[in-house]
Amino acid sequence: MKIQEIREIIKLVDSSSIDEFTYESEGTKVKLKKNGAIVNGASAVQPAAPAAPATPAPVSAVPASTPKAEELVSEEVPELPENNDKNLHPILSPMVGTFYQSPSPEEPAYVQPGTKVRADQVVCIVEAMKLFNEIEAEVDGEIAEILVKDGQLVEYGQPLFLVKTN
Repeated sequence: MKIQEIREIIKLVDSSSIDEFTYESEGTKVKLKKNGAIVNGASAVQPAAPAAPATPAPVSAVPASTPKAEELVSEEVPELPENNDKNLHPILSPMVGTFYQSPSPEEPAYVQPGTKVRADQVVCIVEAMKLFNEIEAEVDGEIAEILVKDGQLVEYGQPLFLVKTN
């Protein structure tokens, strides 16, 4: 895992409402904790080679000045369309990346307007740093509107879909 990737994770955690985050992948572990908007710690631990003694060295990944959540919010993120229907739930992008409606160009889109969805159902993919992240509906309902185009760059917190809940 690269330092830039860790910094991106720090920014996302800082701007979210979660207080603790742990990520493990291929022997790398990143653990973040925060109080309010201040990130207290982050470390990436690489396991030693099998023949070497198991003494991994922690790598500090906290930038010199951690930006406040207000500084991370882009003013260019589109607002939700005006509607008076309280049953419309937005599905927001959890990261900056490229929006894809289907798992591959040859396959049909996960959902279309009118598709019934479950809370744990995948509705799209957002590709970030060469990782394809499946985005779930979060609520049971029906896709009312798709707010972005296939292949479009999306921002953190940008509305992707509106789901009509019951």
